[in-house]
Amino acid sequence: MKYVEEFRNPELARRLVRAIHQIEGGPWTIMEVCGGQTHGLVRAGIPELLRGKVRLIHGPGCPVCVTPVAMIDRAIALACRPDVTLCSFGDMLRVPGSRSSLLHARSRGADVRIVYSPLDAARLAERLPEREIVFFAVGFETTAPATALAVQYASARGLENFSVLCCHVLVLPAMEMLLQAKNCSIQAFLAAGHVCTVTGYEGYHDLARRYRVPIVVTGFEPLDLLEGIWLACRMLHGQVYEVRNQYRRSVRRGGNPAAWQRAMTVYEVCDRVWRGLGRIERSGLRLRDEYRRYDAEAKFTFDGESGAEDPRCRAGEVLQGALRPDECEAFGKECTPEHPLGAPMVSAEGACAAYWQYGRRPRAVRG
Repeated sequence: MKYVEEFRNPELARRLVRAIHQIEGGPWTIMEVCGGQTHGLVRAGIPELLRGKVRLIHGPGCPVCVTPVAMIDRAIALACRPDVTLCSFGDMLRVPGSRSSLLHARSRGADVRIVYSPLDAARLAERLPEREIVFFAVGFETTAPATALAVQYASARGLENFSVLCCHVLVLPAMEMLLQAKNCSIQAFLAAGHVCTVTGYEGYHDLARRYRVPIVVTGFEPLDLLEGIWLACRMLHGQVYEVRNQYRRSVRRGGNPAAWQRAMTVYEVCDRVWRGLGRIERSGLRLRDEYRRYDAEAKFTFDGESGAEDPRCRAGEVLQGALRPDECEAFGKECTPEHPLGAPMVSAEGACAAYWQYGRRPRAVRG
């Protein structure tokens, strides 16, 4: 804990806040990409400390939040099959589909199990050869290598009763899509440190130059975030459009080549639909032909059409940084963690969940 506490030093935080306010220019609009960063910022009260100098907006870097309704519905349909055990990370269970959630399906008898690693699901398939084991593969570049390892494990052992419902997505295409929007107000990015730990940040240089946006890779503690904002503001003041790595204790320029190479041995890049953002070209991963037998969408037949998202939910605007969670009319009223309208209210990295958990609620619902 001592090592973590060094990145929560209040005196150093105050110095960084003063240093940011002393930079000439602004106010600037900076988007943090990752939901973990959002929670770190809101928990520490950093948006309020920088009010008038920096406007922080929240990006689509919550993989649970951007998993489309149709894929949630397919996961529920699979879980309800009598021969299927659906394995998932815990934060997917409460995410609403069009009519239900995995948690509701489990309460009605579906075999839905929480796992801590995709490899747990593959090993379960090894132990239960009489059942079809499906892993709900959600996440950015960070978790894709672990899913790839599970697929290779199943392939090496000839496990024909294992498959993945693949929803892996890539951060960089989403960032570019946001910058191309007509009303884009983003002037700089705080890039997701855990993603860059795997992929590195070479690809960000071209984005920074073409769109004239500074990008700073940061960690998730208060001093990580404040130093990242300080670096971004200095570049904005100097009209420098480059990439800086604040999170040097974890991120290297080239990332983790072994992990990413394993992922790309199993996956290939494809177009992907994002919840709230729509279809983004070359923003997802799918299994290569040699591993297609482990693709749950190819293995199973799905009947019926998926329904639509609740029309009261404005999660798409939240995920694009166009709306703060507490600006949504449903926030804290029709939409709460117990009765969510959309994924950002129940995901561990959701912006709405951060505002709810750390006190940014309407007065009428405060305890």
